[in-house]
Amino acid sequence: MDGPLSGLRVVDLTQIYNGPYATFLMAMAGAEVIKVEPPGGEHTRRRQRDGGGAHIPHAMLNSGKEFVELDLKTDTGKAELTALIETSDVLVENFRPGVLARLGFPRERLAELNPRLIYAASSGFGTTGPYRDYPAMDLAVQALSGVMNVTGFPDNPPVKAGPAVCDFNAGVHLYGAIVTALLDRERTGRARAVEVSMFEAIYPALASNLGLMSGTHRDRPPRTGNRHGGLSISPYNVYACRDGWCAILANNEHQWHALARFFGQDWAIDDPRYATMYDRVTRIDEVDALVAGWAADYTKDALFRGLVAVGVPSAPVRDLSEVMTDPHLHARGALVDIDHPIYGPVTLPTSPMVYEGVERTIRWPSRKLGEDQSILERLRATAGESSE
Repeated sequence: MDGPLSGLRVVDLTQIYNGPYATFLMAMAGAEVIKVEPPGGEHTRRRQRDGGGAHIPHAMLNSGKEFVELDLKTDTGKAELTALIETSDVLVENFRPGVLARLGFPRERLAELNPRLIYAASSGFGTTGPYRDYPAMDLAVQALSGVMNVTGFPDNPPVKAGPAVCDFNAGVHLYGAIVTALLDRERTGRARAVEVSMFEAIYPALASNLGLMSGTHRDRPPRTGNRHGGLSISPYNVYACRDGWCAILANNEHQWHALARFFGQDWAIDDPRYATMYDRVTRIDEVDALVAGWAADYTKDALFRGLVAVGVPSAPVRDLSEVMTDPHLHARGALVDIDHPIYGPVTLPTSPMVYEGVERTIRWPSRKLGEDQSILERLRATAGESSE
């Protein structure tokens, strides 16, 4: 069965992570995504040359797309982009605000070329406002948004979140905005422009931390380490085991009771010091010390299996090599091992969005720069026929 976005053509002018993830999700949903790259390729393609594994992001984010190379600073490149725009449903870009307009494609011209075109833009800080022209990479947005300030341990400096959380969070929001605009076009005929700011998209993810700042713990340091960001759940931490670490949390009294019984510490169920979540949060250091002592004699996998069996949320802390070979992710088709035509054996993700009746796999691996240049030749031929 075709994917839910089959039949849609997307002009993909995106680069790095933010925009390419949105268009990757569209490609995995069946859209024809035409990736337009500048001479030499976009940034993640050029990063491959260091031989240090930097090709993996490009392979991950560009499966299922078709590749053309255009120099948008030339008249020929602009003419070929014009032909693509005229025959497409969506144009997606994540340049700095104003770049596409300076190349000769302001919003007004896009609407003239194709009144049904959904124009989608994403940037660090949006197309208006005092920060509009600030350059933005994930690190900069993590710093300005407060993500770095709430990451790490109280006595240590701020530290960035390991993953590119602002880039990918914005990419998911951009995908959502695009498909919402497509639904609106089907209902009303109106083709809206949409935009997503990385800065604004990450703010809701700080909900627990904002609660900490606004509540009774406002005098506590903003960095809570592996504890709950709002310091409103206890136990909620990562505890040392015989062979590593295990995350354990008890989100309610039922889970606290199950946790205590599992460790043979039934006394902790009735002890008034730990009877309610409020009591446990008030004595958060004591509770962490108790659970740490109970967990120390277990291996992380034995602890994980035992706690999950009694309904207590838990997970071993794993390294990335373990995650890449995770049997659950591979059994569900969320990860697939392929022999990439450019990069050799790689493990790639499919879309996290699962559609009934659609096989969960990559449609095809990312391709060489300009490998699908024939698309432009066909457009030129079609344009020539229509003008005769």
